[in-house]
Amino acid sequence: AERTPTMDLLHKYGPDWKIVFVGDAAMAPYEITQPGGSVEHWNEEAGYVWMQRFTEQYKKLIWINPYPKDTWGYTASTSIVRELVQDHMYPLTLSGLEEGMSFLAK
Repeated sequence: AERTPTMDLLHKYGPDWKIVFVGDAAMAPYEITQPGGSVEHWNEEAGYVWMQRFTEQYKKLIWINPYPKDTWGYTASTSIVRELVQDHMYPLTLSGLEEGMSFLAK
């Protein structure tokens, strides 16, 4: 039942931390591009604003996507997220995890 505000995470952990997001990124594009786009609650800011905060704070950030890589082009939101994480999206496979961990270890 505990919650930690996202802004607290951004202020608590320095830029030397490594961030791993896990999710399929398949959603309606407005959930990323529009304020209030979340289907769970009203956000004053669009999701992409939060992703930009993370990518500006943490240079070692990846997204692990459980959907097969050959399906990523089917949803606009996956392309948007992939662009936001500067193409550091990796499939949830052994080779994808190895590639993602290799990027984080550099």
